[in-house]
Amino acid sequence: MWMKFEANISKAGLKDIIRIPFEVSEQFPSRGMVMLQVQMENQKYVLPAEPDGLGSHWFEVEENHTKEYKVLKNGTLSIEVEVLAEWPEPRVPEDILDAFEQASMLTFWNTFTTKARWEWLRWIRSTNHTETRNKRIQVAISKMEQGSRRPCCFDGTRCTVPEVSKSGVLLSE
Repeated sequence: MWMKFEANISKAGLKDIIRIPFEVSEQFPSRGMVMLQVQMENQKYVLPAEPDGLGSHWFEVEENHTKEYKVLKNGTLSIEVEVLAEWPEPRVPEDILDAFEQASMLTFWNTFTTKARWEWLRWIRSTNHTETRNKRIQVAISKMEQGSRRPCCFDGTRCTVPEVSKSGVLLSE
């Protein structure tokens, strides 16, 4: 089911984003991350909608499209979104892949659902500190060695992109 709304590009940290109106977001099946097909100004994208930590969602506008979109209609964009049941594979950063490979966990990792892989990566990345990230990679490996298929004690309704959030809440412009 396609949902329509109008929005302006705004800033969160250094990223250009679209904030999804609450009345649209509340129709999503989860307060956590959802995968969307997005249509903006006759272009289609498949991308994650990250929670904003306040009950709604947002998504990033690719840098190469920001200038083009900002001049259209004084920055107001007509947007349509549809929640996807099938999630695309996440891009796994090299440091995580290397650690999983060294620990002989890649085969187990590849048995996870795509959504579970996204959850692990969201949990690992949700910090600004390299030491914490490295510790989370090691904790993930330890949990996987014990058979865990999902991160424990992780609030998926919080924003996990540290460059645009503080304490799991999306920064305001």
